[in-house]
Amino acid sequence: MTSTDEARRIGSTEPVWWGWGPASAHEPLPDEVRELLARLGIPARPTAPVPLDEVRLPPARLPAAVRDALATIVGSGHVHMHDEARIRHCRGRSTTDLLRLRAGDAWAAPDAIVLPADHDEVLAVLRLASRERIVVVPFGGGTSVVGGLEPAGPAERPVVALDLARLDALGRVDRESGTAELGAGLRGPRAEALLAEHGLTLGHIPQSWEYATIGGFAATRSSGQASAGYGRFDDLVVGLRVATPVGSWELGRAPASAAGPDLRELLLGSEGAFGVITQVVARVRPLPARRIFEGWSVPDFATGTRLLRTLAAGDLRPTVCRLSDETETVGGLARPPRPTGRAAATGPAAETRPAAETGPAAETGPVAVTGAVAADGPPGGCHLVTGYEGSGPAVERHTAEVAGVLLAGGARRLDAAAGPDWERGRFRAPYLRDALLDLGIFAETLETAGFWATLPALYAGVREALIGSLGAAGLSPVVMCHISHLYETGASLYFTVVCAQGADPIGSWRAAKAAAGNAIVAAGGTITHHHAVGTEHRPWLGAEIGGLGVDVLRAVKRTLDPAGILNPGILV
Repeated sequence: MTSTDEARRIGSTEPVWWGWGPASAHEPLPDEVRELLARLGIPARPTAPVPLDEVRLPPARLPAAVRDALATIVGSGHVHMHDEARIRHCRGRSTTDLLRLRAGDAWAAPDAIVLPADHDEVLAVLRLASRERIVVVPFGGGTSVVGGLEPAGPAERPVVALDLARLDALGRVDRESGTAELGAGLRGPRAEALLAEHGLTLGHIPQSWEYATIGGFAATRSSGQASAGYGRFDDLVVGLRVATPVGSWELGRAPASAAGPDLRELLLGSEGAFGVITQVVARVRPLPARRIFEGWSVPDFATGTRLLRTLAAGDLRPTVCRLSDETETVGGLARPPRPTGRAAATGPAAETRPAAETGPAAETGPVAVTGAVAADGPPGGCHLVTGYEGSGPAVERHTAEVAGVLLAGGARRLDAAAGPDWERGRFRAPYLRDALLDLGIFAETLETAGFWATLPALYAGVREALIGSLGAAGLSPVVMCHISHLYETGASLYFTVVCAQGADPIGSWRAAKAAAGNAIVAAGGTITHHHAVGTEHRPWLGAEIGGLGVDVLRAVKRTLDPAGILNPGILV
């Protein structure tokens, strides 16, 4: 039986155990997409997940004495060992994670799930686990796509998932300083809703926003879709409260400090390997009076990239900016289908819209799968979305200045629905991935970033590596890409891969990901812009930060977690 607290989480808004999002939001793949994939040599072979009661789990290894001690700390109703809870806390949400779960493989499931109520209970759990040599996996929204929730280490050591869902309060809101105390277990929509009651917004809206948590944003150095306007999440963090196996740690005393290195950076991006973030003090801003999105078509990806570089160099970056390459534009991901039915009525964009403005973006309806239509001509080129938030005059001024640069560079405006269509569909990609998996079609993503001077070679190298590896396996890959985060010195590249699954989809993807990782290193890119390291990117971490850098991280790990109980094998 599930407890009242857990039932609260496993309701109509909770994701299905085998995929992303609630069952009510899942829809079949549109016929147009199925036909397009068939023409590209990617056949559909319907493959349903196994029934929940057929999922294979390892026997629970948690000693009864430890279970009782955990129950004493958090309460007996907050320690769960039943099958569904273990399955729901098994791995993250990468395609390889889901392929194993859908096939009934939950052998990486934790032995128990513990839900502490506050910082002190987290601290007590870590002390107990350290003493008993119990592995602890901090668990927020379960949205990792890099193997960040599957620790390595001796198989005989019991594993506890430390679910932070009960640390979901909004603490002190300091309007004068523009900061707010946020519980690490707050999910994105809930955090925005609580802040909106004070007329404020965090402005951090990544694609995982529906389920990812404040603590997870900090632990993975998350980057939201409006990063150009609000900054990455690590830019927003002004203070942290952290529980470690050796004690509490409070970081961040002032807006800026010269008191040695900024030790917050040791925890931002640490992925739960050094300590458990229990509270984040973040910079917040007033809700914008206006939010608008526009669609553009540029002649080609190279031209679009140069235009984005011009905007970044001129301090004209839109709040939101996404440039799709030719393949992504034709494939329709540049302007995804609008959600319909119940999913449209209850989706996060309508439920906790973090702006004061309403209007056309609330409409729903069908849209062509193959992309947008230019207002002054037929489809073609690459799709670009720009978004702006702020006061009315500031948005008007910013929109006009960006439009001037784009029009001078050969861009064309798309129809008025193009921008709002993207906003409505921006959370649909994970659902589309699940619909593809239902048809036995593989879909996965990877991301990187580089300086403007090296970005073209980075794009070409990664794309060629993916096509070469998967093509050699006979899987007919379609590789799409977009730029979605701009900096003065460079930008990110986000790749989406769709192909046949073949006889060994996990093995084929691992080979392709390795080829892409090598190509990223060779082109001078980062192995991850916002997905974090986990286990999947760890083989290339030394190439990025150097052997000495790895030694520094290991020294920090030994200091803060001497028994090695926190997410062993993750990051370092």
